[in-house]
Amino acid sequence: FGDGFCRFGVLFGVRSYISNDCHTKSTRYCGHSTPSKQSNRESTMSKVWTVYLSGEIHSDWRERIAAGVKAADLPVELVAPVTAHEDSDDCGVAIFGAEDNKFWHDRKGAQLNAMRTKTLLAGSDLAVIRFGEKYKQWNAAFDAGQAAALGIPYITLHPTEHDHALKEVDGAAHGVAREPEQVVAALAYIIRGDMPKA
Repeated sequence: FGDGFCRFGVLFGVRSYISNDCHTKSTRYCGHSTPSKQSNRESTMSKVWTVYLSGEIHSDWRERIAAGVKAADLPVELVAPVTAHEDSDDCGVAIFGAEDNKFWHDRKGAQLNAMRTKTLLAGSDLAVIRFGEKYKQWNAAFDAGQAAALGIPYITLHPTEHDHALKEVDGAAHGVAREPEQVVAALAYIIRGDMPKA
């Protein structure tokens, strides 16, 4: 992913909260624009919903959700962990100094990442927890547990082959999606009451 999130503003015209220094890889971006419909939905539409995108970093599911939010003109701010894998792994030792033992190398990075995740997740209205096809997503399962403990509703996003392994995680979820576009449709319904178009 690397600088992919820094390009969201260019690719999708998404109003961005990204630092001027693209190398910070801050993944805070927004698809909000002024709603045009006048209806009894106005009170819901005046709120900007913060949605935390947790999970695998090896596919374009975040970009697809961002594009869908933009296309649907939803008042949604999407936030996420650092998605550059090497940065996520090495941030601790890069900032606080090298470690000979890989355990402590990983611990330093994990604790830094946890501060970001805990803060962004706790400030979110909803979360999307993505489990990919290839890798075991222990972090995503942990985020789902945190969301449940904090009372933050979440939608899981994963293929059918993970249904059995994730039955408890899905059991606590408020929805189970198979494709990012279903997440966008769910957000449109939650926020505006919009049903999917046939």
